[in-house]
Amino acid sequence: MSDLPAESSRPAESSRPAEPLGPQRPLSRVEVADIAVRLFQEHGYEATSTVDIAEAAGVSRSTFFRQFRSKDDVIFADHDELVARIDEHFAATHSDPWLAVCEAAAMVFERFRERLEIVRIRDRVLRETPVLRDRETIMAIRYERMFASYLRSTVPGVPPLTAIRFAAAVTATHNFVLRRLIRATDSVGPYSLAAELTEVRRLFHLDAAAQGPEARPTSDVVVAVFPAATDPTELARAIEERLRAQTRSG
Repeated sequence: MSDLPAESSRPAESSRPAEPLGPQRPLSRVEVADIAVRLFQEHGYEATSTVDIAEAAGVSRSTFFRQFRSKDDVIFADHDELVARIDEHFAATHSDPWLAVCEAAAMVFERFRERLEIVRIRDRVLRETPVLRDRETIMAIRYERMFASYLRSTVPGVPPLTAIRFAAAVTATHNFVLRRLIRATDSVGPYSLAAELTEVRRLFHLDAAAQGPEARPTSDVVVAVFPAATDPTELARAIEERLRAQTRSG
């Protein structure tokens, strides 16, 4: 009769499940959106469903639709946060409203610069998906309207068209520098945008613009008609003398 097998000297493995690490923090809208953007890049926008996004993010489908109205909204999630931040920025008192608009554009730029990796992925998805490019255009218009509305409400006597033009110029300048940041290989930092927005302010002659067109100084225009064979030196001397004469008589 054979001996019974000896009991193993190894300690018995516990059959109890591993202790949970505790409840996980729910993902924010932007974090869910970042997961979605990566899925869009990997599988394509049209081929990725809301169920796919919810499963990858570890949320229920009902939770997903509490955060987003539709799949289209996912890719622009951070814009909603930026609009709220700009509203807070404009609610504060600013001694120079024109500069405040430029600062708001810089806030958007800096947010995207901090999240450059995911922003570059999103840019590729946008370029490959026509319906999303249309939504991107709508977002740009949304910023323009915010900027123009703020200027019209804070700058006394500003012509409405001046506010609209300035808002459009700031938005277009921001978008141009941002695309360079996303797509170009050269270094583009916040100072690049600041320099370009300073040029926008210079082009608009803001002190005169705020006073309205009737308050802007006017200057005379001198038209010189001369034979084509006139010596340039003699021509310059004649114009100079004429201008001096006008100054003395004025």
